[in-house]
Amino acid sequence: MFHVVLGLPWLLVVLRFLLPLPWIWPAKVLAAGVLLVGSQQVLLNRISSGSVFAPEYPRPLIIVLNFLFGATLLLAVFQIALDAASLVLALVEGQLPAVPPEIRYGIGLAAFGLAAFGVAGAVRIPPVKNVEIPIKDLPESFDGYRVLQLTDLHLSRLFPVSWAETVVKKANELDADLIVVTGDFIDGRLERRRGDIAPLARLQAPDGIFAIPGNHEYYFGYDDWIEHNASLGMRMLTNEHAVIARGADRIVIAGVTDLAAFGRIMPNPDLAAALNGAPPGAPVILLDHQPRMAAETAKRGIALQLSGHTHGGMILGLDRLVARANGGFVSGLYEVGGMYLYVNNGTALWPGFALRLGRPSELTVFTLRRRA
Repeated sequence: MFHVVLGLPWLLVVLRFLLPLPWIWPAKVLAAGVLLVGSQQVLLNRISSGSVFAPEYPRPLIIVLNFLFGATLLLAVFQIALDAASLVLALVEGQLPAVPPEIRYGIGLAAFGLAAFGVAGAVRIPPVKNVEIPIKDLPESFDGYRVLQLTDLHLSRLFPVSWAETVVKKANELDADLIVVTGDFIDGRLERRRGDIAPLARLQAPDGIFAIPGNHEYYFGYDDWIEHNASLGMRMLTNEHAVIARGADRIVIAGVTDLAAFGRIMPNPDLAAALNGAPPGAPVILLDHQPRMAAETAKRGIALQLSGHTHGGMILGLDRLVARANGGFVSGLYEVGGMYLYVNNGTALWPGFALRLGRPSELTVFTLRRRA
């Protein structure tokens, strides 16, 4: 059913865009066939690896398929807009207007151009984004403390070892005090991704590297990935916390497992357990892959929650739908019940929908500031 739904935009493009064009039939059939392959790239992922999340074919082909998939979706949206405008004119003039081929060529160029731009934005090395966070009663020794967040790396054939090496080099050059990785490290099982994730062992920060699982870790061998990530020098905070000290001053970095644990024989997210034994009065930074529980989390006196998962919604307009599935949170900084929540657009994203328009990837550096 999922693949049928993904085919609906293609069907609309064939019926309302390609068929009216003054092309010979072989050209129309060829164009329809090429777009059909792009619209079914998720099915090709399943065939290549057994999972819709992990294509196991060459990176250039993944990029081309995402381009075709994105172009088909955008072309469907533009065609719907054109048909809506034609209906409005029909109500005014009493008959449907003829649509010149040049208009269809124009929306076609726009769709393919935006798709190329969107895929290029999705697969690039993310730029640095700096965010200042005022923390109530932050100890003076932590004023100016810098935390780098990586999230939704989705290391895969689309984001391979070469991409990871460049991201790690750029991350280390930022000289943050602490680095956190808030889930979705990979798409694929350990035996396929071992080389792609290896560069993360070179991440460096004076106060360490802390991480939590995302939902995708549960799809590809949760226990294997938790153990392997820890072997790379990251401390996995699975319903645990760590204390960062500056003399007598303390802040707490806490982490919970992902909501995907529910229904599986794995530890469910447990904030109470994560905070158990934390020094009283110390500001808490919580790592939680999904932002949807932020309103409840805020009731526990958390100062700052760092999340990912949404990829920022990927496309302006689509982000409103993504927000509805995530408690209303999709991109950027929110204040929730006295707690700050930052929902990161992601360092990368899922290879099955590698398209960004208006929701750029980011390497996010948080500077903590003391607030009376």
